[in-house]
Amino acid sequence: MHTPKIQTDQLIMNVLAYSCITFVALICILPFLLILSGSITDEKVIILEGYKLFPSSFSFEAYQLIFKIPEEILRAYGVTVSLTLIGTSLSLFLISMSSYVLQRSDFKWRNAFSFYYYFTTLFSGGLVPLYILVVNYLKLNDTYLVLLLLPLINVFYILVMKSFMRSIPAAITESAKIDGAGDFTIFIRLILPLCKPALATIGLFVALGYWNDWFNSLLFINNQKLYPLQYYLYKVIGSVDALKSVAEKSGISVRDLPGEGLKMALTIVVTGPIVLLYPFIQRYFVKGLTIGAVKG
Repeated sequence: MHTPKIQTDQLIMNVLAYSCITFVALICILPFLLILSGSITDEKVIILEGYKLFPSSFSFEAYQLIFKIPEEILRAYGVTVSLTLIGTSLSLFLISMSSYVLQRSDFKWRNAFSFYYYFTTLFSGGLVPLYILVVNYLKLNDTYLVLLLLPLINVFYILVMKSFMRSIPAAITESAKIDGAGDFTIFIRLILPLCKPALATIGLFVALGYWNDWFNSLLFINNQKLYPLQYYLYKVIGSVDALKSVAEKSGISVRDLPGEGLKMALTIVVTGPIVLLYPFIQRYFVKGLTIGAVKG
């Protein structure tokens, strides 16, 4: 009797939900479209008319300037891509292994270690002690390792992974132990495959952290061959701004310098690859792999 009304209410809710999601998606994509439009707009038009969604005058001078010396940006790409791949893999392995130990009920010191990890999220030594430790004691300044090791472990991700692993039925581990499997075998062959949703989600944030990291390069890197992509972007934009400032003080017109367009073009070049990563791991965000894992 009430089926048509229920179907009508559900249809209205679906329409409202999809309308809201579409509106939010358009708001999110609009800045990116403005950046893309600005990167292919003539500098004079940007200065006179500002940014437009549809450029009135096209110019690819900014992209030509970026790739005029391609080895520099390709080198920065190589540093960033290798850091992202190696760092994310190592980070996920260490985070998941630490979380597996901390959630084990038979680990005597798990509460003490959990508190120790949590305590580091409340208090830190600060920037100056970190700099002294890295430069004076570890001697890692101007090395690839400093860019790899500093963002490697995040305690918050350990706590998230630990909570996720607690949802895995203990019967899986117990049955594997009865069959003679060791702890490392259980971790690699049973626990990690069941943690794919958590690994994918945390892996995305870790990869974003490595891809967007520029502050560690600012503190510890002077060798131009070790500049990652974001720091290279920071240096180029700073150089363009400095050049425009000198030109203005000297009475030289700056309209021919693709400053604003160069910033937009660099943003597209730097952002593009990491944006393409999301669709490959999106399906793991809401997919639960532990459903039906234990049959009674």
